Amino acid sequence: MTGDAAVKAAVADAHRREWARVLAATARVAKDLDLAEECVQEAYAAALVSWVRGAIPDNPVAWLTTAAKRRAIDTIRHDSAVRSRFPLLVEPEEAPMDELPQEQAYDPDVVIPDERLRLIFTCCHPALAQEAQVALTLRLVCGVATRDIAGAFLVSEPTMAARITRAKQKISIARIPYRVPPRAELAERLRAVLAVIHLLFTTGHTAPSGESLVRGDLVDRAMHMARMLRELMPGETEVQGLYALLLVTDARRATRVAADGRLLRLKEQDRSRWDRDALAEAHEVIVGCLCQAPPGRYVLQAAIASLYAEAPSYDQTDWPQIVVLYNRLLGVWPSPVVALNRVVPLAMVAGPQAALAELERLEQDERLSGYRYLPAIKADLLSRLGRADEATDAYRRAFALAANETERAFLAEQIDDHAHGT
Repeated sequence: MTGDAAVKAAVADAHRREWARVLAATARVAKDLDLAEECVQEAYAAALVSWVRGAIPDNPVAWLTTAAKRRAIDTIRHDSAVRSRFPLLVEPEEAPMDELPQEQAYDPDVVIPDERLRLIFTCCHPALAQEAQVALTLRLVCGVATRDIAGAFLVSEPTMAARITRAKQKISIARIPYRVPPRAELAERLRAVLAVIHLLFTTGHTAPSGESLVRGDLVDRAMHMARMLRELMPGETEVQGLYALLLVTDARRATRVAADGRLLRLKEQDRSRWDRDALAEAHEVIVGCLCQAPPGRYVLQAAIASLYAEAPSYDQTDWPQIVVLYNRLLGVWPSPVVALNRVVPLAMVAGPQAALAELERLEQDERLSGYRYLPAIKADLLSRLGRADEATDAYRRAFALAANETERAFLAEQIDDHAHGT
């Protein structure tokens, strides 16, 4: 017998790390994402019971995959039997089912080497709107909470839940098959796939909720898929750009939190501890991209992140060039979050008053009304202008919107400092 606590921990770990792998393997058998998801959920639930009675298997992922596949096959057998016994109660099939589903045979045109990356390409079906593709994939494949996906898209959680539900319904009603796309179909799905990997990384880089600032499992998963995608499509500059962006951003991972758990802002971080090999590799990739086609959003984001990283110190950052790059980024990706991020270097170039005026203009955009970084940036600008009481109020608004405990601790410290005039 195995203790309940040990089993729960093992199942939780398998869910966090391997959900996508189990789902991908099951979907190949089920040929239906809804059915695959249901069977995988049942497999994890069964593990909570079976592993307590027996023992935690040496290979939990194999156990879960086998259990989920068997459930899928049993369900299909049952449905097939019902259709054969009660043909007048169901609509005719487009094609007869002559045998149980088998895992997809090897197709020389299917070149995606990673199980989870294959599933992402599969879910990013062009019949769905791109936002629906990305949201559905993040929720179904990557296991990102609906609330966190909603935050990334600047909408409410109920709105995002409804969008994900509609996307799943459309797949079912339109009978969109589970099929790994061949090479010829990869390009039309690439934009959504890039967005999925980027948002997965962002969710791990700064976890929207929880105690830890970083979710290393999500960051590592996104990095792995970015590398696989780069090998798969080496001629795509935006693939290269995303890979470089992730490299540069993750190079600072070890310095973002102090030994006592306190969040460290960029200007406080020990640059000597940044991963210089990753930064050098990213720089080489970025230069190569800039020498090719006009840069897209990921190449420009990588270039901005690289400029921050290359500076000897925060104050010596090339702020004017960063503002120029942000202007170009807004041209290809007119996102309110990009416009807000531009306020930070603008304050270093034109001063906090000019940056505050730009931020107050952005406050009129309803999409940013629940975005926790807007009041946090505003608080910093107000503090630099000597408007301590207003800065304190802005920090309080940011604190109310934050759900990550590391960020909340930082904001609470800022509230206390400004309230007491320190």
